[in-house]
Amino acid sequence: MGNAKKIAILTGGGDCPGINAVIRAVTKKAIIESRMEVIGFEDGYHGLVNNRHRELSYNDVSGILTLGGTILGTSKIANPYRYAFKQDERVEFRDMSKNAIDTIKNLSLDCLVCIGGDGTLGIANRLFEDGVPVIGIPKTIDNDISETEITFGFDTAVQIATDGIDRIHTTAQSHHRIMILEVMGHNAGWIALHSGIASGGDIIIIPEIPYDIDLVANVVIQRNKKGKRCSIIVVAEGAKPKGGEAVIKRLVKESLDPVRLGGIGFVLGEQIEHLTGLETRTVVMGHLLRGGTPTAYDRVFATMLGTEAVTMIQQNTFGYMVGVKNGTLTHVPLKKVAKGPRTIPLNHDLLSTARSIGTCFGDEWH
Repeated sequence: MGNAKKIAILTGGGDCPGINAVIRAVTKKAIIESRMEVIGFEDGYHGLVNNRHRELSYNDVSGILTLGGTILGTSKIANPYRYAFKQDERVEFRDMSKNAIDTIKNLSLDCLVCIGGDGTLGIANRLFEDGVPVIGIPKTIDNDISETEITFGFDTAVQIATDGIDRIHTTAQSHHRIMILEVMGHNAGWIALHSGIASGGDIIIIPEIPYDIDLVANVVIQRNKKGKRCSIIVVAEGAKPKGGEAVIKRLVKESLDPVRLGGIGFVLGEQIEHLTGLETRTVVMGHLLRGGTPTAYDRVFATMLGTEAVTMIQQNTFGYMVGVKNGTLTHVPLKKVAKGPRTIPLNHDLLSTARSIGTCFGDEWH
């Protein structure tokens, strides 16, 4: 075997189209070019803490390029440094990072490839600081990981959202209704912005721009007076009114990020119908955006990220994430990635582009 290495892969956080394409790329290149032994930890950091893993052979990853989700399973709550244990009705937290690190040592792993969002990569950075050779790959439909221009899964989510909004147009026109479509995105409005522009949304409401409900209602009324008897409103789940807060659907105490957003579409729907007197309906895309076959772009992009991660392993370049800057793959220190989410800058070209064609963002309208 010579200089062959033994590496492991885990996928953390929410599922996302394109994860399997990354797993496939990492495994195939590692085996073909360097005869590495590859294993996969099951259910994210749960598998690392509890030493649940399986071998990944060339044949194991053949045929998974087009599959959504992750063949390894994932978890949004597993955190070795704050591992949740349920005691009756109570949840207790313990530091299980020693178990995780011992698993890596006992398996004689040369590198751990962590595929995930800012939470997963933040944990990966802590593991690196504790001596674990780690490489991160950015994954989220929200497109909100700092230090990279785009994440895989985002393109697929935008395409699914756009298709949904396109379908909403016809029923909105038939019944002369106001239709609200709520999309995911956490505290960033990238999905709403891109899908809203792509589908001709009349009003796009995003977390970065607090909205004025009276202005939104007035836009709908003015459109109606001009003969536009239906309006399409695209809203990100993390949107909030001026001086107000985002709508929280529920809290998950054992999670690294306990807040689960959702429901802003129904709140908006009731308010707009009350203020305008026009029939309003809300559709929540929710987890539909996470599922199914990844787009061609995400398959190609995920493959590029996975193969670049193996190149980094071959070069012993640890403690970095594969990112994108100016359209080119780059290596970003994980400590930079852990600093927080990437939201839409208020001077972003897409905002001015949308405003120039009459799109309202709930703050002003001409």
